[in-house]
Amino acid sequence: MSLTRRDFARKSAITGAGVALAGSVGALATAPNALASTDTETAEEGAAHGHGGVGYGPLVSDPHGILALPAGFTYRIITHSGRTKLESGEFTPSNHDGTSTFDGPRGATLLVNNHELKGPRSSWKYPVPLTEGLVYDPAASGGCTVVEVRRDHVAEWVGIAGTSTNCAGGKTPWGTWLTCEETEDKAGQNGMTKDHGYVFEVDPADRRANRAPKPVKALGRYAHEAVVVDPGRGHLYLTEDASGPNGLLYRWTPPAGFHHGRGRLRTLADDAGVLQAFKCFDSGGRFVDDLSRATKIGTVYGVDWVDVPDRDARTTSVRKQFTEGQVTRARKLEGMWWGGGGTYIVSSYARDESPVQHDGAVWFYDPKRRTLTLKVLLGVNPDPSKEGRFDGPDNITVSPYGGLVIAEDGEGLQHLFGATDSGRTYPIARNELNIGTEEEPEYSEFTGVTFSPDGATLFANIQEPGIMLAITGPWKRQKRG
Repeated sequence: MSLTRRDFARKSAITGAGVALAGSVGALATAPNALASTDTETAEEGAAHGHGGVGYGPLVSDPHGILALPAGFTYRIITHSGRTKLESGEFTPSNHDGTSTFDGPRGATLLVNNHELKGPRSSWKYPVPLTEGLVYDPAASGGCTVVEVRRDHVAEWVGIAGTSTNCAGGKTPWGTWLTCEETEDKAGQNGMTKDHGYVFEVDPADRRANRAPKPVKALGRYAHEAVVVDPGRGHLYLTEDASGPNGLLYRWTPPAGFHHGRGRLRTLADDAGVLQAFKCFDSGGRFVDDLSRATKIGTVYGVDWVDVPDRDARTTSVRKQFTEGQVTRARKLEGMWWGGGGTYIVSSYARDESPVQHDGAVWFYDPKRRTLTLKVLLGVNPDPSKEGRFDGPDNITVSPYGGLVIAEDGEGLQHLFGATDSGRTYPIARNELNIGTEEEPEYSEFTGVTFSPDGATLFANIQEPGIMLAITGPWKRQKRG
């Protein structure tokens, strides 16, 4: 049953124009670029009196030029494109992206690691190897590797190959990974021999299950970014990273009688279930054309869902099939993570193509209330080359120690940073691997932020050249601030 604008306006009036609604889901909010003094203290201040506030204290530069971390934290390089090798002997592919962890055999941790490689294989020095039986399109460069991590040993092998631009994705409740293609290339475009822009399922624990890859066409063909599964209702939510026009948030409802489980998605008919795009309206019942309209933390929108006419985009991109006023849009819809009975959704930034500019926002969708609440909003960063401000949130995870951990894909300096339940932000790591020059330094984005199943290790990637890192240290429960 749809939540009409009139229904939402009436409920908002009863609850105080959305104020009570915002409080009911917990306020994970930060004013634009607001950092408390304890979040940005100097190294001298931290050494003088310890760090008892939010976060873990100031970042300490790495003599090896890889990763700055707070005192007491260390990192381990797990894979490194062009240096570490797969079981089959080829080098680890480059451009690490979305990642998740799984319990492995005999105490090991398994990870599935996307490799965001677009276009023909000749464009990349280290594409995903075309392992027999695991290839969708032999012309495509991307795919996933599976990494097995033990205390004294790392192994890596191909999970899927011949896919394109594998960006984020999502972990399923039944222990598999959904890898998302962030492209709309069709057969004959950019050297491809098959259509792309799909979601594929990868099983980290069963290599045989990954043979003969098949796209889950029921989830649509567009520039996929991330996906989450509602473990109670069975819905899948998916983000689209696109512009001209801006992308959409989608919901897929399974067909009657369908039961999720390992390998079940690939058995679906191409038109199975219902794929819909979101449509938001404010507490006054007014249609919201773009999420950037929200400029205050705690803003709550009601959400309705509109059927997608042609999910396979045979002639027209899915987001272009809607006319003005039919759906709500947002620029750079990126990472997602399920937690607290709903899903966190990232919009990395908004520029001239959007009604209002910002440098990042995190929303929370509550499927029970059918509301979308603004949790984090970063104002435009005036100088991304300076320490102390964050911009361009991308991949995201819910921390076992409270709040969120967010991977930065902005301008200038690149960080992993945390946001507490009450909204204070704090640095966790800074990329110090300069892939530019001394005169014009450049630092690649962080991707694939995710905790190990036991919460002891934070895994993250430096996308270029492609390095997977395991971060350990004195993790602690974060104060609300």
